[in-house]
Amino acid sequence: MRETSFIKQNKEKWKEFEHDLNKENGDPDKLSDLFIQITDDLSYSRTFYPNRSVRVYLNNIAQQIFYSIYKNRKTHVGRLAYFWTHELPFMVWEARKEFRLAFWVFVLAFSIGMLSCAMDAEFPRIVLGDNYVDMTIENIESGDPMAVYKQKGEFGMSVGITINNLWVAFQTFALGVFFALGTLFYLIKNAIMVGAFQFFFYEQGVFLESFLTIWIHGTLEISAIVIAAAAGLTMGKGLVFPGTLTRMQAFQISARRGVKIMLGIVPIFIIAGFLEGYMTRQTETPDIIRGLFIFICLSFVILYFWWLPNKRGKEGLLIRPKEARLPADDSQVIDFTRIKSSGEIFSDIFIFYKKNLGAIGGVAVASALLYCGMTFTFADASPSEMFNFPQNMFGTMSVLHKFFINESVPYLFILNSFIFSCLTFVSFTFLVKTAEDKEIRLEDEVQPNQTTLRHILNFLKITVVIFLMNLVILTQSWYTVIFLIPILFPVLILWMYIMCKENKGLITGLGRTVFLLGSSFGKLLGTYLLTLAIGVSFFLITDTSLIWIYVSLVSMNLALEQEMMDQFTIISLTFIAMTVLYLIYPLIINGVGLLYHTLLEVKEASTLKKRVQNIGKSRSIQGMLRES
Repeated sequence: MRETSFIKQNKEKWKEFEHDLNKENGDPDKLSDLFIQITDDLSYSRTFYPNRSVRVYLNNIAQQIFYSIYKNRKTHVGRLAYFWTHELPFMVWEARKEFRLAFWVFVLAFSIGMLSCAMDAEFPRIVLGDNYVDMTIENIESGDPMAVYKQKGEFGMSVGITINNLWVAFQTFALGVFFALGTLFYLIKNAIMVGAFQFFFYEQGVFLESFLTIWIHGTLEISAIVIAAAAGLTMGKGLVFPGTLTRMQAFQISARRGVKIMLGIVPIFIIAGFLEGYMTRQTETPDIIRGLFIFICLSFVILYFWWLPNKRGKEGLLIRPKEARLPADDSQVIDFTRIKSSGEIFSDIFIFYKKNLGAIGGVAVASALLYCGMTFTFADASPSEMFNFPQNMFGTMSVLHKFFINESVPYLFILNSFIFSCLTFVSFTFLVKTAEDKEIRLEDEVQPNQTTLRHILNFLKITVVIFLMNLVILTQSWYTVIFLIPILFPVLILWMYIMCKENKGLITGLGRTVFLLGSSFGKLLGTYLLTLAIGVSFFLITDTSLIWIYVSLVSMNLALEQEMMDQFTIISLTFIAMTVLYLIYPLIINGVGLLYHTLLEVKEASTLKKRVQNIGKSRSIQGMLRES
């Protein structure tokens, strides 16, 4: 094509591009599409008109688009406003069936809880516990039925309640990965407890006081739990009803939508925690004011999560948010070269885990065998003295801390540090290899060799970080550890991955971690807590009485004395628990590893820079262009 014809054919398009570039707040997604078209034209001009002014002109536009994309992709007030006014209402409208199902399941289970209390006076003790029931009865007799909300300081109570409520919501949502059945189970369980809780106060003759006190915070809190269940059902729907997509592709889409709904209720839990810590305790407030406040909270929930999505949805005013395209086949290749949302990262975790399940599973089983072999061979006590597993639901969880701190095994600290270092090293080695295979590289760039020396150094660096983390856990109280794990551990994971991926030292790796986090710590924390909630939920599901049934079936076929049988049972339960734990751990840390690539693009735009440098580096072969 002649140069003049090429310019005439495309000049109107180029003018439109320049017009969009001059806008104050250009749409980054549109600019991204424009960038692709401009780079195509620039590549063509560099091939056929290398020494002409049109090449210089197009190169200048491409550079301007590059800076505009990464200038506008940062989260700002406008982006948050768009999420709350358009994106979240659309997600609620699209998941309206899941919202209805979650609401009516809650209402039904709530009614079952009340009816059970009416038919059995001991039912509240079963679901609420003897200690809580006895304490509440004492408070009622002393003339202050709601004294339980006044036992702690306002701020401490608000923070503790917020964290607990967020954890319950994350579990409710995360259990949706088990084909939505886990979410329904958890929702029913919580609804029955709420129904029994409310009816208990009715039976004690203090219904009005309890209602006006509890629902000051409960209106938002319980509504958010129902919304979390709807998000879990939305996620699980992709597994149950994949439609024409593969089950993994459908799950990717549904998981992203579920995560966005979950992000929308985080502020509600924070507000509910504040209300429970500061306002619920004000029982001397006039009833009319408390009732009006409950009405306002309920009105907000109804208007925002029901009326607004339905009104806009029926009027066709809601616009579907732009979603990432899925691969056409079921190979499910992870794209490490662009900025991703939390939902997309969440989907990538399962793709990576699925592709490497055999290797990760083999390492997990080998690690569990090593743990059991070393622990039970060289311990100063018998297995039954080291671990006393209660024969009930979640019995293993109640003794989980003994797997890490046990007086019978003095070297357990070193053993755990070594095993988790191995798991971290193997997981990150697979992830780094996968990422490097997919990265866009310059034609003249030298590919770094994954030498044995590099592997050894990476393992040693990981071991140092894991050792320091375990040392902190050993020297601090459990309350401090529970607070530090959600805050400190994801940063340490990112630090270890950066050292493996970028071949950095301990100090330079820490500096890079601080640089990449910047203002993105919230995203790191959200990704980590979400994967942690999924991992804990999976552990809880496996940690049921079914394990005891399995062990009993195996023991029935073994001719052993009772004492030997008890030891065999303890060893078997320990092996199963540690295998599950070692399977969950890579899931959690690889979520942070995948997030690294998004943080890298946000901060440095390294992939886009490589694309700019690669523009025009192509060769003409029999009239066709071959990309470098």
